[in-house]
Amino acid sequence: MFAPVYLDHNATTPLDARVLEAMLPFLKERYGNASSRHEYGRAARAAIDTARQQVAAAVGAHPTEVIFTSGGSEANNLFIKGAAACLKPGTVGVSAIEHPCVREPARELTRQGWQLHEIAVDKEGRLDAIDYAAALAAPLRLVSVMLANNETGVLQDIPALAEKARGAKAWFHTDAVQALGKVKVDFRGLGVNALTVSAHKICGPKGAAALVLNKRIELKPLISGGGQERNLRSGTENVAAIVGFGAACELAVARLDEDAARLERLRDELEAGLARLGATVFSRNAARLPNTVFFAMPDIDGETLVAQLDRAGFAVASGSACSSASPEPSHTLLAMGVEAETARSAVRVSLGRGNTDEDVLRFLQTLGEMIGKLKKMAALAV
Repeated sequence: MFAPVYLDHNATTPLDARVLEAMLPFLKERYGNASSRHEYGRAARAAIDTARQQVAAAVGAHPTEVIFTSGGSEANNLFIKGAAACLKPGTVGVSAIEHPCVREPARELTRQGWQLHEIAVDKEGRLDAIDYAAALAAPLRLVSVMLANNETGVLQDIPALAEKARGAKAWFHTDAVQALGKVKVDFRGLGVNALTVSAHKICGPKGAAALVLNKRIELKPLISGGGQERNLRSGTENVAAIVGFGAACELAVARLDEDAARLERLRDELEAGLARLGATVFSRNAARLPNTVFFAMPDIDGETLVAQLDRAGFAVASGSACSSASPEPSHTLLAMGVEAETARSAVRVSLGRGNTDEDVLRFLQTLGEMIGKLKKMAALAV
């Protein structure tokens, strides 16, 4: 019997059984508030401290640099809005392919006297060096460029970009949500002032993420109150989710090389099959995540294909999960110079730990049959 195949791991991942096991005590008998002074509270605090160490170790940071938040969106907003509130207005630079939770707060700063420079990318989705230099020439104060794109999987040369930002005395942040668990993420090696990571992209729970922040950087909190997380994120901690985040980080780092090699092999098999079907694979000539394939079939609407594949038992996406309600074509592809009609045909497959060679083979077979049927229907409609 055919089982549904999940191919949307960049949107979210299944919870690892070992992560759930680590979380369960804090959903049941260890229910204390980490700010309480009694034994229940001390147990919760100790669990958060352990998780903080696990997250820090996963990204090469010090535990005191880890600030827990409710998700990657909150962490990105905390840096951009929090840093801007502590600086004299100037220019904020973000890449033209950033996730909405970076683009939108950056745009909001323009209502507070800031200038926004959306840094262009080339046709493969890599940051344009000339336009980045132009941004640096302005009174640049903040920069945010994602380590790995959630749609194309393209990896940016963050160490080189961050070094140039330091020369301009700008604070540099990278959204590393998609990178963690797929490629090595090293806070010190990247040379950034801050980075964002999230639990549910690495087989951890939803509702836990972190902003990893150099302690020399001053932020104004988004949420004030009890003073948790170095006074930067007040609110009673989601202990179970934070514990799960720590456990997921430990597992992701331990499996990184094995997972990356296997996923890259599956990705290459998938792309070879897509090429035989006549697909365009975006950013194929750029350094990318080992699990991500963003492609388009000529003259076939991406949303239609996603819906048909869903009915056939394959969960894929037409772009960012956070933008799935928008009828507009991928802003990432448009920024890369892809024509709107082609961008509307885009479909993303993001492989994960549970996927197999058989999944890829079945997907390609089903896709081939589906394309044939859709083309016949289109021909009849003419």
